[in-house]
Amino acid sequence: MPVLAIVLLAAGTYAFRLAGPLLAGRITIPEQVRRVLSVSAVVLLFALVCTAALTQGHAFAGWARPAGVLVAGVLAVRRAPFPVVVIAAATTTAVLRLLGVP
Repeated sequence: MPVLAIVLLAAGTYAFRLAGPLLAGRITIPEQVRRVLSVSAVVLLFALVCTAALTQGHAFAGWARPAGVLVAGVLAVRRAPFPVVVIAAATTTAVLRLLGVP
């Protein structure tokens, strides 16, 4: 990703986050819009995780990485400590790759 794109994305994110406190008393957002924005944030995060877990460059990343992400997801849902989640995901991916799973 070009550096300019990263800087623009960072500036846009910061401006968006700053707009909340600055405009909180001036704009009333309907409850339905708040729900849609909340759900859209989750959908965007899920899409990012899927893209990072399933692809490498423009090709499929293999089965070891998605398996590690699945292990991390299960442990996160079960509220395991963050270091345990990361170590379990990395270990799962590494062991599968050592066994020859791409």
